[in-house]
Amino acid sequence: MIMQNGYDPVRLAEETEKIVVKGDYRKYYRLARPGKWYGGISEAYCCGCCLRCVFCWSGYPRDHPEAIGEFYSPETIFQGLAECASKHGFRQLRITGNEPTLGWGHLIKVLELVGETDFLFILETNGILIGYDYKLAKQISRFRNLHVRVSLKGTSREEFARLTGANPDGFDLQMKALENLLDAGVSFHPAVMLSFSDPTGYKRLKDKLKDIHRSLPNYIEEEYVILYPPVVKRLKEAKITPKIAFKPEREYKSRYY
Repeated sequence: MIMQNGYDPVRLAEETEKIVVKGDYRKYYRLARPGKWYGGISEAYCCGCCLRCVFCWSGYPRDHPEAIGEFYSPETIFQGLAECASKHGFRQLRITGNEPTLGWGHLIKVLELVGETDFLFILETNGILIGYDYKLAKQISRFRNLHVRVSLKGTSREEFARLTGANPDGFDLQMKALENLLDAGVSFHPAVMLSFSDPTGYKRLKDKLKDIHRSLPNYIEEEYVILYPPVVKRLKEAKITPKIAFKPEREYKSRYY
């Protein structure tokens, strides 16, 4: 999997899906609980990703999906999310923890169930697969209560490779995902990890986003690393120091990371 210029995230996605997907069933390690993000959201935590970001807070479920979690149907995931949201008065749902676009058929069925309600589903993704295959953007364009958040791993190909360990071409796929979503008419916005970037790199990224659509830089969500203990350890091992970082708001007690 590891090549001279980094691993191929599309190939890693294919290999990870063999572990975390069985038909329409998808592996999760934590189900339906309330979250504070977006003003309140119901969330389920899936296993497995196609990137290895050094700043990611999800460790064990990402790196060892074969050893954690259980398989659940789209119906079970939707029901859990909806019940949690209703209990807490939330309107928004999400699948988080790792990469929700792994197991595309499972995700589509969850979105179909959400589409029969008034909930809004926020799809948080690294965009690799949507950038690789335009048909995926087209398939989700029919869902009107869907919003996609594409998390860019740095401001350039070089930062992407340094922060993920992947082939820098993966950054091009992330940018292509934005183009595909725009072309397909999907509601979306870009987020970007800026803890390791300088103002010059950020400006270049904004210029690239402006080439996709002139207003896109106005919708950037700025991300900064949170220094959970495993993240600190991972950054130290990689000899990467963030320029801007934040401490967790609460004491770290999870066994999952």
